Amino acid sequence: MKIGSIESGKYPVFLAPMEDVTDPAFRLMCKRFGADMVYTEFVSSDALIRRVNKTQQKLSISDQERPVAIQIYGRETDAMTEAARIVEEARPDILDLNFGCPVKKVAGKGAGAGMLRNIPKMLEITRSVVDAVQIPVTVKTRLGWDADNKVIVDLAEQLQDCGIAALAIHGRTRAQMYTGEADWTLIGEVKNNPRMHIPVIGNGDITSAAKAREYFDRYGVDAIMIGRGSIGRPWIFKEVKHLLETGEELPPLPFEWKLQTLKEQVISSVKRLDERRGIIHIRRHLAATPLFKGIPNFRETRIAMLRTESVEELFHIFDTIQPPAQEEG
Repeated sequence: MKIGSIESGKYPVFLAPMEDVTDPAFRLMCKRFGADMVYTEFVSSDALIRRVNKTQQKLSISDQERPVAIQIYGRETDAMTEAARIVEEARPDILDLNFGCPVKKVAGKGAGAGMLRNIPKMLEITRSVVDAVQIPVTVKTRLGWDADNKVIVDLAEQLQDCGIAALAIHGRTRAQMYTGEADWTLIGEVKNNPRMHIPVIGNGDITSAAKAREYFDRYGVDAIMIGRGSIGRPWIFKEVKHLLETGEELPPLPFEWKLQTLKEQVISSVKRLDERRGIIHIRRHLAATPLFKGIPNFRETRIAMLRTESVEELFHIFDTIQPPAQEEG
């Protein structure tokens, strides 16, 4: 599968862009475990053109991550176009347009998934950005605004006509947010549309290697994108890639190995920020990880783990945890 000149192999698996999750350290870890391409956290076009320091820092990428995509969002054509030119200077392999973020502070203001209520503006922005930069431009979006407006099949063709190099589709509407099950049937319909010739990337509810293989086979997508299934579980890429490449499930990874991986995430986060902020940043991963699922009487340990602001104390708590009788995740 190719996006522009970027070759990603037969069964590409990508790390989805996620705010407060896909920082440089996490991207590198997922890359190490097998992610074929990684995406930055989304970048506000308005903040970028105002040169807000915290936003500019999100453009920091390394050669070890490549291929890497930087994703931007916004609702105004001029701002998105200017932001795209600034992003191009950071030399990502791909520039991705976020037309899928459902959170109120983004979609409620007309950006992200809010663009699904203003398709002409979405297409105008896309055309303008494609014309403004030399690197491949891709789009990530959803099925539609709500159950009565699932527009993705027609929209996919329109976006393709704007000159994008690939399309990623999350199998939910904006109204669904992250609830219910992702519906991949329309993703498959887009992929099987004979008029579509750009790669179609499926996203939503990929939580296991078996599901990744099933969705490749059932819906024929060119690539799969893993988002929330990687939070607190970056080794999911190792599991998925092993099954896709060998046809066999990876033997269960040892509890101690996974715990060491989480420790590595903590250390990387603390190095990037500082001890207190680094630990607070990593709590999302610790709260989401399936590693501790099934451990009896774990509630008090979990509370202590998510309250501490000391690496020494956190690692002491880790070292007292006994693996569950049957490991998961």
